[in-house]
Amino acid sequence: MKALVFHGPGERSWDTVPDPSITAETDAIVRIDSATICGTDLHILKGDVPEVQPGTILGHEAVGTVVEAGKAVTTLEAGDRVLVSCITSCGRCRFCREGHYGLCTGGGGWILGHLVDGLQAELARVPFADTSVHKLAPEIADERALFLADILPTAYEVGVLNGKVTPGDTVAIVGAGPIGLAAVMTAKLLTPGRIAALDVADARLEHARKLGADVTINNSEGDPVAAIMELTGGLGADVAIEAVGVSETFELCTEIVRPGGHVANVGVHGRPATLHLEKLWIKDVTITTGLVDTSTTPRLLELIANGRLDPTPFATHRFELADTEEAYTTFADAATTNALKVVLSAERAQSTAKDQTEALVGTAV
Repeated sequence: MKALVFHGPGERSWDTVPDPSITAETDAIVRIDSATICGTDLHILKGDVPEVQPGTILGHEAVGTVVEAGKAVTTLEAGDRVLVSCITSCGRCRFCREGHYGLCTGGGGWILGHLVDGLQAELARVPFADTSVHKLAPEIADERALFLADILPTAYEVGVLNGKVTPGDTVAIVGAGPIGLAAVMTAKLLTPGRIAALDVADARLEHARKLGADVTINNSEGDPVAAIMELTGGLGADVAIEAVGVSETFELCTEIVRPGGHVANVGVHGRPATLHLEKLWIKDVTITTGLVDTSTTPRLLELIANGRLDPTPFATHRFELADTEEAYTTFADAATTNALKVVLSAERAQSTAKDQTEALVGTAV
């Protein structure tokens, strides 16, 4: 089969690799029908995630079709259409039993495209399939489900819920990339008083306005701290959500949050950030960090099925799966291309694997 392979910092290629196979009875083999690229994949390519070894297939967001299931898998069968979550859950360890799947110590957590081969491929092995994928109703199209693999639950859980957003709050979201925009979209579910989006790109701020931001602030055109203080009568934001992953934006969040407020860090940081305790110690500020658990994915799927949530505006560029390298170039140059999320469709890319996929389905049935 073909897959996007990481060969070390700055190095990737669309390679021919061995087909995945069942290695544990809890595995499933999924044909990838639709996938996307995450900002975390770009962090990997920058060398910010050294745990990823050269030779690893990247990707942790996909919708696909089950073609084979291990003997211990009881809830899935060949032909089932599924959302493959970015988080894998063993379902048995302490953290999984608490619903903290991102902290799984039983072989799960964020492993796809990180510690094991990922989903930017024609076929993928999904460990712990019973507890790590979500069956999709026929009425939910691939593109409507795809962004529930990562960005929506990440923004909702690590940003909005960790930030303790409540009705009437002023929520400041620093960074209007895909995660920041997903935070805008999901924060609205908790009826804040106003949402302010901060970024240096006018195009992304325009997206934020379309998705529900009440105020947009271009950090490069003035003092964002002064702008937030003016907006809040000098108090600061009730909740500041960091959605970039660099020290400057984290430190900005700690400057614009009010005394007694919450800073929710969502961004993936590859370098240290300064924690100004000399200023924060007296402000009674709560700072949270975290990896998504995807425990809210079923709820978000219900909202999509019922027409209460529509993530399709995130799809700004579409490619065939075989053109994943071109898609990476487009996604990485978002300042020029205005890309939010790219959708990788496997319709044609799968043609070379059609016979082997049909054989797998036939074997599984």
